[in-house]
Amino acid sequence: MDAQLLTVIKILVAVILGGIIGYERERAGHFAGIRTHIIVCLTSAFLISAFTTYLFPLDSVARIAAGILTGIGFIGAGTILSHGTEVKGLTTAASVWGVSALGIVIGLGAFLEAVVVTVVAVFVLEMRFFSLVRKRL
Repeated sequence: MDAQLLTVIKILVAVILGGIIGYERERAGHFAGIRTHIIVCLTSAFLISAFTTYLFPLDSVARIAAGILTGIGFIGAGTILSHGTEVKGLTTAASVWGVSALGIVIGLGAFLEAVVVTVVAVFVLEMRFFSLVRKRL
């Protein structure tokens, strides 16, 4: 397959999968929503795809991945708010960090693994709904 076409496919997959997780966060009314999750996922996928497509040494790709995860960790930390004993935004911060990792995996071409992780992540994020229902019963 042509390298440019494969990169476009990776970007589209990142937009779809990052958007699915972002949609769940937005629907639940959290700080980072669909646009944030899409941008984080697609830029992570694009960077890794570009570095692997143009045959940079493997250690360069690993350094880029580490930089992405570290940088997104700082962005995620900005979504965490503490009010006395109450902490808000921790799960959203984790989901933003997770979609950056998802983008990295997509950029490496592991599409099936990325889909499985997206399904599991949405399930875990929806567990909040089940615990709220249980509390009301």
